[in-house]
Amino acid sequence: MSEPKAPTPAPGDTYKGWLFKWTNYIKGYQRRWFVLSNGLLSYYRTQAEMGHTCRGTINLATANIAVEDSCNFVISNGGTQTYHLKASSEVERQRWITALELAKAKAFRMQAESDDSGDDSTPPAAGQGAGSRNSEVQSTLRTLGSKVEDLSTCNDLIAKHGSALQRSLSELEGVRLGGETSEKIRQVTERATLFRITSNAMINACRDFLALAQTHSKRWQKALQAEREQRVRLEETLEQLAKQHNHLERAFRGATVLPASQSNPAIDSKGPVSGKGDASDEDEENEFFDACEDVQEFITVPADPKYHRRSGSNVSGISSELGMDDGTTSLDEQSLASNPESPQSQELVPVRKRRTRIPDKPNYSLNLWSIMKNCIGKELSKIPMPVNFNEPLSMLQRLSEDLEYYELLDRAAKCQSSLEQMCYVAAFTVSSYSTTVHRTGKPFNPLLGETFELDRVQESGYRSLCEQVSHHPPAAAHHAISERGWTLRQEIALASKFRGKYLSIMPLGSIHCIFEKSTNHYTWKKVTTTVHNIIVGKLWIDQSGEIDVVNHKTGDRCHLKFAPYSYFSRDVARKVTGVVTDKDGKAHYVLSGTWDEKMEYSRVMQSSRGGENGADGRQKTVYQTLKAKELWRKTPLPEGAENMYYFSTLALTLNELEEGVAPTDSRRRPDQRLMEQGRWEEANAEKQRLEEKQRTVRREREREANRAASPSEEGKESADRVLIEDSPLASDSPLKCGHQDNYKSMWFEQLVDPVTGEPTHIYKGGYWEAKEQGNWDSCPDIF
Repeated sequence: MSEPKAPTPAPGDTYKGWLFKWTNYIKGYQRRWFVLSNGLLSYYRTQAEMGHTCRGTINLATANIAVEDSCNFVISNGGTQTYHLKASSEVERQRWITALELAKAKAFRMQAESDDSGDDSTPPAAGQGAGSRNSEVQSTLRTLGSKVEDLSTCNDLIAKHGSALQRSLSELEGVRLGGETSEKIRQVTERATLFRITSNAMINACRDFLALAQTHSKRWQKALQAEREQRVRLEETLEQLAKQHNHLERAFRGATVLPASQSNPAIDSKGPVSGKGDASDEDEENEFFDACEDVQEFITVPADPKYHRRSGSNVSGISSELGMDDGTTSLDEQSLASNPESPQSQELVPVRKRRTRIPDKPNYSLNLWSIMKNCIGKELSKIPMPVNFNEPLSMLQRLSEDLEYYELLDRAAKCQSSLEQMCYVAAFTVSSYSTTVHRTGKPFNPLLGETFELDRVQESGYRSLCEQVSHHPPAAAHHAISERGWTLRQEIALASKFRGKYLSIMPLGSIHCIFEKSTNHYTWKKVTTTVHNIIVGKLWIDQSGEIDVVNHKTGDRCHLKFAPYSYFSRDVARKVTGVVTDKDGKAHYVLSGTWDEKMEYSRVMQSSRGGENGADGRQKTVYQTLKAKELWRKTPLPEGAENMYYFSTLALTLNELEEGVAPTDSRRRPDQRLMEQGRWEEANAEKQRLEEKQRTVRREREREANRAASPSEEGKESADRVLIEDSPLASDSPLKCGHQDNYKSMWFEQLVDPVTGEPTHIYKGGYWEAKEQGNWDSCPDIF
């Protein structure tokens, strides 16, 4: 295949062309596109790949170049990378060798210069932007220096050949016309030719130097102009701040000093003014004018100082900042703490000391091939999964872990402003994911009728109950009530999709939170959980999607976005952002943080539409905010958590044996208890027994339903449905069979939710009364 001949490379020029690269003994030499630029030799499969995929790169500054024969040569950087290359001809090979040697010499010289000037370079701590500008200037100076060296070399050659030409001309004058004439004329011609070539090189080098200088001159002019404009803007801003400072001083001097008993600041038509008249306030820095992190939908900037307003007490949290826009006053947490009727003022003494450790996870090996061998020709719902993939908790206990940070709802119940309350509820929705970051183990799928109670009334003021209310599709109902004035209920069903490399788990159903005092009713849904590296590699979990927390009483809304993890993203991992708006769509708070560490909020003072900054061309909203305050922070895991399935302090206590719980409680499940004790082989056998018992009970329930019905096609269809859905591991199947079990829950009843209009299971009462009486006669025998 004929290729156009590339020009002979000059020092510093980019050189490109086709070469044949040795791949392996099966494919031999393969044609690849090579690019030599800035001391780096890179190759691609095709020229079209240059924009997105590089197959390999060698730095010539430390590389060895060896010639094997007329067309072959080898490039190696010491053993880690070696390219065996072959050119189409000996001439082409020589061109590449020349270009590579020149590039190697230049790269080595530049590296030496960089090492010599390393002590004078700007340290990384000076800032990433300053470092990039310094690197660009250094690169430009090196390029200009190289061109100056070329000019100097050309100048020496011109002087040398010019002197030789002059000597030849002088000799020509003294030569008699004869046989020596032709020889002298030939010498003069050669000297003139060399002089012409050198002069052309000189002119080309000058032209390159001039073009480069002009290009960088334009850049420097633009940079200088930008610096001038920035200086003008800073001067204008400084002038504006000076005027505002003067205005605040006059307003402060003219303000009426309020008595100490009055804590509400006086507000006039010109802006908020402190009512305390404390001179020390003037000396304090405006510590709340910080910018929040930039997110995709909006940008936050420091608010104008005219919004500055100080509180009369050093109260932490939202309540210490400002009054709400709805005219109500924020709740003072310090006054609550001093109130003898407040639940916080009552000393809570735990009735028992909870455990802080469980047996360490055994290091059992798992033969995946034996599992895959048993999976050949079977449906996904018929694949037996051992407990090796599990953690010693059931899905009901995992669902109860949503209450890990119940204190957020306790604080929300004290809020007098619905917008402030929304911030705490939104932080609570994010906090429920913090326990999942390292929890790659699969919870035990609950048996139909299995329950789990979490009674923390004396310790934390709440108690909750979960029950597995459906088996096909699997669904669990949860109800929690607190003495602090809130109720949480939810029904969660799971849908999953296996994508080969990862598994996506999509929770279905709504979560409701109702506050007794304000009667505010909030609802939201969970985001998608993705488990990566299912087949090969280390498992890791990510949360992604969007959540809309809605207050159905006031119309307030909080839109939360869980950004999916991306290796190429410059944002922090597991990032969450949100905006709290009222029923009219006006933003009041901006939330930011990560779902595995903390959440913060910033009060929005002003919003405006920015320029087209988004990748899709949409305008971003610019929010001027006060300084961010912390809403929630994750509690560190207990010591040795990596050996205890990464359980949190609450999770360690969930499977602890307790007296008086129902016979259907997850703590009484034998296979789960055996796994926690490290007896996994016995746990697998017990797990299979429980699943077979559940299938037997299910078939009997279906037969009774068929006998009660009249003999018709309906009975036949029901019997056929039993045969289709009966599988060796139906309880571990992530598939939805589209059939609702003919089963009535013990403690929940299915109703149409009046708020969302969705059919859901709601707690009907009776469990805690049965526990007090010790009457569990109506509970089924599922274990």
